[in-house]
Amino acid sequence: MGEQTTTEFPQETLDQWAGLGIDLPALFSAGHLGERMSVQVTEAGPDRVVGTMPVEGNTQPYGLLHGGASAVLAETLGSVGSMLHGGPTKLAVGVDLNCTHHRGVRSGLVTGVATPVHRGRSTATYEIVITDEHGNRVCTARLTCMLRDVDTDAYRS
Repeated sequence: MGEQTTTEFPQETLDQWAGLGIDLPALFSAGHLGERMSVQVTEAGPDRVVGTMPVEGNTQPYGLLHGGASAVLAETLGSVGSMLHGGPTKLAVGVDLNCTHHRGVRSGLVTGVATPVHRGRSTATYEIVITDEHGNRVCTARLTCMLRDVDTDAYRS
């Protein structure tokens, strides 16, 4: 916990957001909830978003990875992809999240990979596959975000 990683962005994403004075790794991070859960976004682009989360500290009373923790990882990754698809003039707002939990995990690190299912003008849908350290599928999620128009000044705090 507390370990910082750098998010890798494709050059076209860096070019698209250049000149706006925005800290991309901060904007496309896991946010406050993700920080508490030690979610790290390691790769972020409109075609693929990757992130990790430790199982330790994110378990339910039986010692298994909490399904809600998987949902946080999935919504984080799918939202980042939706935002990057929408670009600086759009804000992604989650409207539907579906998670199917396939197996329990008691330790280690889980990795989520979000890939687009649909990318339109007003909505974006991403499938997020979460696996354990052995490559076993832990959870399959689908997130749909509404893309709302926003003034780029809204990204500045």
